Amino acid sequence: MADITLNHIRKVYPGGVEAIPGLSVDIEDGELCVLVGPSGCGKSTLLRMVAGLEEVTGGEISIGGRKVNDLEPADRDIAMVFQNYALYPHMSVYENMAYGLKNQGTPKAEIRERVNEAAGILGLADFLERKPRQLSGGQRQRVAMGRAIVRKPQVFLFDEPLSNLDAKLRMKTRVEIRDLQQRLKTTAIYVTHDQSEAMTLADKLVVMNAGRIEQVGPPIALYERPATKFVAEFIGSPPMNFIPGHAGADGVTIGEGVKLDDRPHQHGEVSVGIRPEHLVRDTAGPLSVDVRVVERLGASGNVYGWVEQTGSELVASLTDATLPQPGETMRMSVDPAMLHLFDRETGDRLD
Repeated sequence: MADITLNHIRKVYPGGVEAIPGLSVDIEDGELCVLVGPSGCGKSTLLRMVAGLEEVTGGEISIGGRKVNDLEPADRDIAMVFQNYALYPHMSVYENMAYGLKNQGTPKAEIRERVNEAAGILGLADFLERKPRQLSGGQRQRVAMGRAIVRKPQVFLFDEPLSNLDAKLRMKTRVEIRDLQQRLKTTAIYVTHDQSEAMTLADKLVVMNAGRIEQVGPPIALYERPATKFVAEFIGSPPMNFIPGHAGADGVTIGEGVKLDDRPHQHGEVSVGIRPEHLVRDTAGPLSVDVRVVERLGASGNVYGWVEQTGSELVASLTDATLPQPGETMRMSVDPAMLHLFDRETGDRLD
């Protein structure tokens, strides 16, 4: 079993700077857990503490039921894949992948078997004699993953491994990582600031903000029912729209009594959240939108504008057949069941 337990983990740097004030999360055996959040939220620091590259100020880290706080990285039975590949330029692909096993004193025949197996899985069998400079960025990243695979660790740790790749290669490689993890059934923690990567890769998604966990759960659960306004803004592309409104006995209204929902509420002043894809063009719709910019994406597009009733910015994801022109004013509606209500002060979900 290679479950991971983080129990009240704290990280305080010299001078009293508290990067992580105390967080807890459980990662099940064989699960791919993605840590996502903006730069500086503490996700890479947390990963480095699991790896043993950062000292833990407080709390306990357990891997497979064993406390590892005081163990050296080499003794934790983990393998890490870095953003910058960290390959030795003077070594061949084979030598890079075999290096860790050679240092452990693994017999040559076993090294050859493990490297060839990993190379086959990753499509690197024809590149084993090449040097890293002769490879593309995607191939180098696969070599870095191969170096981790051959060690057969209990846990894989990925620190923004795709950030140096172009968009097309990033998409292809994240599919390869997901397929690889599912086949190997190895517990993994993956750090990224890219919410698209997070949504597509994760079994469990952990959204972090300022060293704290905002919400944990399956990606679709966080998307459909974000616990806070922060999560609602961070998960989803384009991000959720927010319009100031009032949720009272007469329903949800914006502006001067423009009604979006007839159902009674008792929340008072709220932020009304609407996903861009839940907006539809409707000549009788309650929202009046002044169109500013239209992004055409092929069969669909993103329409950016202002809500006349409140002056709020708004983006709608529409099909190509319903795209307006910049300068137009269009009416829009949204299914009341798709509205999200958040407290104006705390940002917490209300419904």
